[in-house]
Amino acid sequence: MHNFRVKVYYEDTDLGGIVYYANYLKFIERARSEAVAECGIDQLRLQADHDLVFVVRRVTADFLQSAKFGEVLDISTHITEMSGARIAMKQVVTIENKQIFAADVTLAVMSGQGRPARLPAEIRQKLQHLVM
Repeated sequence: MHNFRVKVYYEDTDLGGIVYYANYLKFIERARSEAVAECGIDQLRLQADHDLVFVVRRVTADFLQSAKFGEVLDISTHITEMSGARIAMKQVVTIENKQIFAADVTLAVMSGQGRPARLPAEIRQKLQHLVM
């Protein structure tokens, strides 16, 4: 599991001072990127060396409570399932250990030509650090 922390800035909020709903997707994207990087995977190198990229295929999200300007969000990311060409992740956003948002994210592995592809075994091995 990987943990990532982000502070809510004014630009993240709507007129009511709460986090605009689409920004949760940005926050969890940052957390996923950092999680993959901490596994030793450079996504630019993955593309350059293997012509592979991760793309979001599906997101299901539960908005449980609103975050507000100035609050600190903790985002946990872990892999729930992984195959040769697909990765399922669970991401949970909390404030002071209270869950406010959760998402199930399915990533597909694609070639630079936009076709499904398989992850090399060494990349799958590195991602094992995120499996729970």
